[in-house]
Amino acid sequence: MGVGAGPGIRVRVSPSDTASWSADPYTRALRAGQGPLFLRRTDGWLLPLDVERWCAEADAVDMDVLRRCEGAVLDVGCGPGRLVAALGRQGRRVLGIDVSEVAVACTLRLGGPALRRSVFDSLPGEGRWGTALLIDGNIGIGGDPAALLDRTSRLLTPGGLLIAETVPDLDLDERVHVHVTDAGGATGTPFPWARLGTPALLRHAERAEFGAVGQWVAGGRSFVALRTSGVSGRR
Repeated sequence: MGVGAGPGIRVRVSPSDTASWSADPYTRALRAGQGPLFLRRTDGWLLPLDVERWCAEADAVDMDVLRRCEGAVLDVGCGPGRLVAALGRQGRRVLGIDVSEVAVACTLRLGGPALRRSVFDSLPGEGRWGTALLIDGNIGIGGDPAALLDRTSRLLTPGGLLIAETVPDLDLDERVHVHVTDAGGATGTPFPWARLGTPALLRHAERAEFGAVGQWVAGGRSFVALRTSGVSGRR
């Protein structure tokens, strides 16, 4: 099904590598709109996932993030689409991308444009997005923050904005393999993931030629705003 993503852009839901986030526990949780759901490390440590918040409407903390967005917005790892839908209601140009078929379907049901694709796949509007979002832990996508930041910089227009959510109150720079699991012990396929606190993200960002333009904490969540170089030749 084709969906609009701003002037001159038409996108189509297409297959991608969905082994991790289309696993049964995640799919069931999004369809139900609730957890419990966790990321489980190989040592047994569990990270709770806030499925209920993801499936609700954008809250005050989310809306503050969205007010900071500039130009056309790419929501990387959009999940069930609350941010995409909120931006759409404001008349903003926005596209959500996610590797999960059910996440994309949820976003489309909310009236938001979405594409089933990895951030590392070919995407519409490359080099022309005004803002990219990496919210709800999505700085961890791929388990390699340097590669993700480099890729994101190439999606943004020169001088474009990246807003990323980090782990609050920790100088954490963790690369692990995890799988999605639920309270009943059902598990998905293991995949690489990363967790970063703000200091670690700023170190990676500097090496990727992003400049920090904002840091804030709201509702127990932590965010960083970064801006790419304004020199178009770096692409």
